[in-house]
Amino acid sequence: MPLPLRWQWKLNRWRERLAALFRPAEKPSRPRLCPACSTLVGATASRCHECGASLNFSLAAATRSLSGLIPSETPVTYFMLGLNVAMFALSLMVTMRFTQGFNLAGGIHPRVLMRLGACLPDIFQTSEYWRLVMPIFLHGNLWHFGFNAFVLLDIGPQVEAEYGSARYLFLYVITGIGAFLVSSWWGNFSIGASGSLMGLVGLMLAITYRRGGNYMRMLRAQLVRWIIYIFIFGLFFRADHAGHLGGLAAGFLLGKIFADREPMNAGERKRAYALGWFAALIILASFGFMLKNYFTAG
Repeated sequence: MPLPLRWQWKLNRWRERLAALFRPAEKPSRPRLCPACSTLVGATASRCHECGASLNFSLAAATRSLSGLIPSETPVTYFMLGLNVAMFALSLMVTMRFTQGFNLAGGIHPRVLMRLGACLPDIFQTSEYWRLVMPIFLHGNLWHFGFNAFVLLDIGPQVEAEYGSARYLFLYVITGIGAFLVSSWWGNFSIGASGSLMGLVGLMLAITYRRGGNYMRMLRAQLVRWIIYIFIFGLFFRADHAGHLGGLAAGFLLGKIFADREPMNAGERKRAYALGWFAALIILASFGFMLKNYFTAG
């Protein structure tokens, strides 16, 4: 016997309400912001009409998301500083375990630096090219670390503001690699961020030649004097002059190639983000090889 129409209607209504509990509510289509450049785009668009980035996933959006984790207008500089702090703390702890002592101002043991990735004279024979990257984050003692950290915080934000964070990361890593290539070819055992820092000086020096004007001439004179002071200072502390020259030359040449401004259009932004992620992958791979070497070395 069929149910009365009234009960059938109530039963159907209850069934619809129960189904609605497990069905996602339909949201009205609204315009949204591009995750890469923050331009307002249509609700049905799959790409940003301004920068061309995909609204589902793009390197630009991923870069902005990661840089947002560091509350700063120059996140890469502080990220590099953080890596330097972490690696100095790690090398200090390993040295303490190796020597059974604590000496904060003292030097890191050479065997520890070798296991963590110091640049070696025979790097071309051993093909351990990750040793061209890891020394950027290694320092021999507290004074070495402190001086380079001070210079990084002084110069880094200026260069990052000029070139944009993504290209700055690429330039920082590549000038460091250039510095340790020259150092290894010269036959040095080398560590330190100073090769990359000299690369930043070379970039700024290239900017002064490109822009011209009285202020740029004054800045260039200051940079040249600063370079001379570094080399004189290095005479008393066995600095790696070959690495310094390599980083300076690499930075100056790259400064002639790269536009001294942030990316302006969609094409430039894509290339900049690609370079930044390429540099990040180089760093990540180098840390992976370092860990493998650390746990397998005798």
